[in-house]
Amino acid sequence: MTSVQNDVIRDVIIVGSGPAGYTAAIYTARANLNPLVIAGSVTAGGELMNTTDVENFPGFPEGIMGPDLMDNMQKQAERFGAEILFDDVTEMNLDGDIKSVSLADGTVFRAHSIIVSTGSAYRELGLEDEKRLSGHGVSWCATCDGFFFREQTIAVIGGGDSAMEEALFLTKFASKVYVVVRRNELRASKIMGDRALAHEKIEFVWESEVVGINGEDKVNGLVVKNRNSGAETTLDVTGIFVAIGNDPRVDLVKDQLELTAEGTIAVDGRSSKTSLPGVFAAGDVIDSTYRQAITAAASGCAAAQDVEHFLANVKTPAEAAN
Repeated sequence: MTSVQNDVIRDVIIVGSGPAGYTAAIYTARANLNPLVIAGSVTAGGELMNTTDVENFPGFPEGIMGPDLMDNMQKQAERFGAEILFDDVTEMNLDGDIKSVSLADGTVFRAHSIIVSTGSAYRELGLEDEKRLSGHGVSWCATCDGFFFREQTIAVIGGGDSAMEEALFLTKFASKVYVVVRRNELRASKIMGDRALAHEKIEFVWESEVVGINGEDKVNGLVVKNRNSGAETTLDVTGIFVAIGNDPRVDLVKDQLELTAEGTIAVDGRSSKTSLPGVFAAGDVIDSTYRQAITAAASGCAAAQDVEHFLANVKTPAEAAN
């Protein structure tokens, strides 16, 4: 049964949380726009909820745990009046002057503007121990976690540009970097591939796939199988960086908003403006390049200010006074 919440038209609804969503909530709340954040029932806080030490977010010289950082952002947004709802959006209608957002129980919220900050999901290997050892040797972000693997032997999984970038970056810390590639050649661009192939710290494991991760409390080995011979080998590594791609969470909007070739939501230049008026996007769902907590937060700030300017031009004097 559909239930329109009090038939109220809100100023802004933010779909998704994480650094982008919560930052947008902080800024829109301080602008007296009374944002509603539909944070998700399971994904609230985004990928940082699966991260242990975050040492590269400004303002925390001793570092901070990912869940603690997200909890701080949530509380800061609530302090200024943001309403946080831990539920999942099942449908969005983004066309027209008034947008609507529906939940699984049929509840419908309406607003003049929407900020989409649904983030992206790193592709996983699909192994049972991958999740269990996440944050304990298994990572999807070299920039976030590479520092913790000084003078250790680690592995990067993947053969594209992202994997090569990860491997090259990790040579700054690790004593050796294995790169496990499913094929007998790289998908990466020639310049990136050549750099990795020429690096003395990098060793390629060709035509191989990961079939197991060893370790009780932390990673102590990676089991790979040659796709031709079927032979299995254990690499003595203490860190595994999965770099097989990521998928922007655009299922709710892919048939309504223009997307880029990379599958992210297309925005106008450095703004957060999407292909539909009154609909804005922020964070990893528009970013196929950086995907850092700090860039997502900055993007959420931009979206909030874009919304504020948009509402100033579309609301009637009576609505603006309320």
